[in-house]
Amino acid sequence: MRYRRLSYRYTMVVPSGQRWPFQDTWESDRLRFFVPARWRPDADLYETAGTIEIVVDLAGATEDDFEVQLFEDVLVVQGHRQLPSGPEGAAYHTAAIRQGPFQVELPLPARVDPERVEARYDRGLLLVTLHKRPRAG
Repeated sequence: MRYRRLSYRYTMVVPSGQRWPFQDTWESDRLRFFVPARWRPDADLYETAGTIEIVVDLAGATEDDFEVQLFEDVLVVQGHRQLPSGPEGAAYHTAAIRQGPFQVELPLPARVDPERVEARYDRGLLLVTLHKRPRAG
């Protein structure tokens, strides 16, 4: 797992005339499908008196497969999950486990201390503890 702390706020800029960056278009002779180029893993975010706790479901990924970025106002987890394929000649009847590039953006409900970040990856779950900054006053 790679971790980067960034000292600015998170934003996404999409130039006019450019298509939405998180989807590709697949067309058939009758239908048009919009397929996300990145999928979003499930995540929980909750707040205690002194911390913000984040849990991201990354089952099947290794620590080298993703990166955690802490902005002033958002925690971003992005990476790539590649699952093993079935044996040669196998016919899939269901393929519901998402793989490929992913990204989840979690807005932070309070200011955090970027020097006090704890992260661990255990049994497919990324667990991040962000300690809140004391209120000025």
